[in-house]
Amino acid sequence: LAGVSDLLDEDWRQDLSQPVLNAWLSRGTEAQRALRERLFELLTDERYRDDCEVNLIGQSEVRLHVPCLIGDYTDFYVGIHHATNVGKQFRPDQPLLPNYKYVPIGYHGRASSVRPSGEPVVRPSGQRKPPEAEAPEYGPSRRLDYELELGIWVGRGNELGQPISIGSAREHIAGYCLLNDWSARDLQAWEYQPLGPFLAKNFLTSISPWIISPDALAPFRSPMPPRPEGDPQPLPYLDDAADREQGALGIQLEVTLSTEKMRRAGLAPHVLSRGQADAAMYWSAAQIVTHHASNGCNLQPGDLIGTGTLSTASDDGLGSLLEISRGGKRPVELESGETRSFLEDGDEITLRAWCEREGAVRIGLGECVGRVIPGV
Repeated sequence: LAGVSDLLDEDWRQDLSQPVLNAWLSRGTEAQRALRERLFELLTDERYRDDCEVNLIGQSEVRLHVPCLIGDYTDFYVGIHHATNVGKQFRPDQPLLPNYKYVPIGYHGRASSVRPSGEPVVRPSGQRKPPEAEAPEYGPSRRLDYELELGIWVGRGNELGQPISIGSAREHIAGYCLLNDWSARDLQAWEYQPLGPFLAKNFLTSISPWIISPDALAPFRSPMPPRPEGDPQPLPYLDDAADREQGALGIQLEVTLSTEKMRRAGLAPHVLSRGQADAAMYWSAAQIVTHHASNGCNLQPGDLIGTGTLSTASDDGLGSLLEISRGGKRPVELESGETRSFLEDGDEITLRAWCEREGAVRIGLGECVGRVIPGV
């Protein structure tokens, strides 16, 4: 934007000239909407053609970065099919814990290890204890996995001690991205009780570097899926008529895998899954934000929130290898003749997402790519 700064409102220039967007996002949705409309005008009005074209830079010519200085990162668990599938592997008689349908479950992640698409995935080491072993051992993870998620960027924050109402939650959402919460399942299985994820998750979180605005997604919103018969309705602080009518996101999701052998042979990446976000999320983005701040927790501009793994009810829309391979019992067969239960060194995972429907312009959320390399 530096080259066309003279064409933008003077109040915006200082915020938009910073290396990160935190200050800009703090202005809230009205400023974002005004900027979006102004940029649309600059890019479509013949009066500005020369000024804009001379300052346009090709996407392939730039290195994209994490768009914000992330103060805090929280990952939720709102994909009910993922939660059920994983629960069946560990608790066949009670896949979902009793609180799941009342509380949007989440945990605090590690903001310092969030990286943009393209950064390598260094295989983590840690304590692992196979079921047959008497004691744990330390070493590289043997069950490295990906998790297909959406990221939610916080815009305008809230003061400590001041909750965010469900009716105003969308005004605190600056936009969305793709998010891969890389997971070491063997480390996770040993360490997660009693306090939940720790070293199995905090070694890397990858994101697509674009912030897709809520206005860009407006044509693709739809009603939240109705709760199945017998499920409790959200408690009043999480219930809002507008959110029920437009809280779901019609975002199409895809995950592909390519191995080193496949790339050498010129084989196309293997499609692991295709699904839709609105079919996977039990809780909406607004409900996530509201619950996060419901105890007075202060969210800040540039904070990042993950939805949790987004799996659909069908096998072709599962969001992790843990689910696809049934915990390693049903390996994926690849076109190269290889099989995968979990990720090997040299494997590359690519998350993609887009929105399209009749009467609307298709938009993309970019890519979130990571290639596994050996640990140190």
